[in-house]
Amino acid sequence: MEVYELTKEHADEHIHKTADLLMGQMESIGGPNAYENMVTVIRASMDEGSHAYTFVAQDSERILGAAFLNVQKSLMKGGNFIWLNDLFVHVEHRNQGIAKKLLLYVVHWAEQHDMKGIELETGVNNQATKALYNSLGFYDVVSKRYGFQF
Repeated sequence: MEVYELTKEHADEHIHKTADLLMGQMESIGGPNAYENMVTVIRASMDEGSHAYTFVAQDSERILGAAFLNVQKSLMKGGNFIWLNDLFVHVEHRNQGIAKKLLLYVVHWAEQHDMKGIELETGVNNQATKALYNSLGFYDVVSKRYGFQF
């Protein structure tokens, strides 16, 4: 299995396989389910100057997992940090270390790019994911998140 960043050099096939995988996540959490929007966002993450990035875990022919993140600036953190929007592994390939490999890749990438940290959110009852994050040194940040949607 290989983990890598999706770039312009990757064929449309990679983009569509990644979109297919992430659509499964959106369906499972009740998120937006517009396939073409998913493809557009993944494609935009490969644009020069984008602050969004898509990383995938792939075996010889399938995308097994993906991480989608944004680089953000923070006065509190004193620089750039990562907001990990999505980390998803296909249900048939869970508990095989794929999420851990993806997350370690993101951590390494963040270190190489002088990020000040990584933040994310997960469901309060998602014990397996919380255990993964804790095992890699992530810690619970107590806050209340608010949103506004158009």
